[in-house]
This record gives sequence, structure tokens and C-alpha cells, in this order.
Amino acid sequence: MVQARKIALYMIVVFVLYTIITSPERAADLVQVGFEGVSSAAQGVGDFMSELVQ
Repeated sequence: MVQARKIALYMIVVFVLYTIITSPERAADLVQVGFEGVSSAAQGVGDFMSELVQ
């Protein structure tokens, strides 16, 4: 099981590096979308906590 996890991790790393090298613009777009998603999720949690306090 540990060996399969290592292989999967290596495959993901290779895929990410390949994507960055072959298409940096697309990789930047994907990172931006990811950060926007995290930001909006954090904003939602903050709004929820603010409503709980009030």
C-alpha cells in the first residue's frame, strides 16, 4: 500500500511538472482558479462565523 502511494505521488509530481513546462499559461490559470476557490471558501467560513457570533 505504501509503495502504491509513493508511485501515485511521483506520477502526480511528474504530471504537474510536465504541465508547467509544456503550458505555463494554462498552469498559471489553474493555480489562479485554485486560489480563488480557497479564497471564496475562506470568505464563506468567515461569513458563517460572523453570523454565528451575532
